[in-house]
Amino acid sequence: MSGDGSQGDKTQCNGVKKHRSALPAAMFSRKNVNMWGVLKKCIGMELSKITMPVIFNEPLSFLQRLTEYMEHTYLIQKASASQDSINRMKCVAAFAVSAVASQWERTGKPFNPLLGETYELLREDLGFRWVSEQVSHHPPVSAFHAEGVNNDFMFHGSIYPKLKFWGKSVEAEPRGIITLELPLHNEAYTWSNPTCCIHNIIMGQLWIEQYGNVEIINHKTGERCCLTFKSCGIFGKELHKVEGYILDKSKRKICALYGKWTECLYSVDPVTFDAHRKSDTKRSEKDRKGSTQSNNADEDPDEMPPPEAETVQVIPGSELIWRISPRPDNSREYYAFTSFALQLNALDAEMERVLPQTDCRLRPDIRALENGDIDAAGAEKNRLEEKQRTARKNRSKSDEEWKIRWFHQGPNSYTGAPDWLYTGGYWDRNYSHLPDIY
Repeated sequence: MSGDGSQGDKTQCNGVKKHRSALPAAMFSRKNVNMWGVLKKCIGMELSKITMPVIFNEPLSFLQRLTEYMEHTYLIQKASASQDSINRMKCVAAFAVSAVASQWERTGKPFNPLLGETYELLREDLGFRWVSEQVSHHPPVSAFHAEGVNNDFMFHGSIYPKLKFWGKSVEAEPRGIITLELPLHNEAYTWSNPTCCIHNIIMGQLWIEQYGNVEIINHKTGERCCLTFKSCGIFGKELHKVEGYILDKSKRKICALYGKWTECLYSVDPVTFDAHRKSDTKRSEKDRKGSTQSNNADEDPDEMPPPEAETVQVIPGSELIWRISPRPDNSREYYAFTSFALQLNALDAEMERVLPQTDCRLRPDIRALENGDIDAAGAEKNRLEEKQRTARKNRSKSDEEWKIRWFHQGPNSYTGAPDWLYTGGYWDRNYSHLPDIY
């Protein structure tokens, strides 16, 4: 870590001595690609079973994309350091909201992980290490386990998003449990992510919204945070909004939370919040009655809401819990990546010597797309998918069973629901008998 405590170029990221500020090649334009030709026969189908042209991908595996949960790890560390359970819940809620913030404007599809694919990320500068594995192909399930380098937290879970195409949009319904443990307080929190929807897949400007209810439970105290990620709504005024309450074990409102998952999260007294929301509702009703113009956002929910919808009105007396870090100036050239995402596929000789052969950084199709060779990326993607199909067919003809290396199935310790749990041993660096998937 640099002497002033900053996360600058001298920090190390799995052997990367200098954080890169760009990818080797800019992204390809998708303007002249006929998406409708690919998707018109797929309405209502699960997209994980559809072969997509590589032009629609971003140069990351879904396992790498999952790691972006950790961009705002400082919120977990802040929670662990707090002696007040409500303050801890505020920080955990902000972490849950920030976990989806990187998806804003990210319209590229991550590569589907191959069965047995893994990804590690060691970020001592941010205070965590992470390992993930693709533990199932059908349905696609990604399991992950992260821990603080100072043993101040464990963050783990499994994700198996169900992707569906609905004519103009693609919807990703999240499935799987997310668990955060804070050993210092003997606490555990669980939740699931909201639904993500990408609009205007066929034509028009692509835009993303998250919607649905997220309940975060503190299994020790009984306190919970009930958040609503709002859908766009009339005139686009609800675009990206998230709001809710922290409740004590008797379901009494302790504080209100509000903001935008693309931008920030505030807390405020619930009485003040309810009064503000009531007056805001009255203003909105008055605006609707006084409007004589057609409302495209209301008539067609796939229309991109106007830019003026992108504001958060700060209620007097509010406390800022989290604000998103600005993206690099060249972000639009590189798949709308954040500074954190730009590092995820970086690879140097020192790192390559210690990585298992199943790590995403070694996938040739992702590497080719990152380097700007779209023909090679497409050819390698097809080769790897065919290799995976052949291996699965060969296993079905023999008594050979697939061995999941770093995770195992079991009940979640706090909810009792089926989960994928870390077996341990990954960081011992003993990678013998790993499958040849690339």
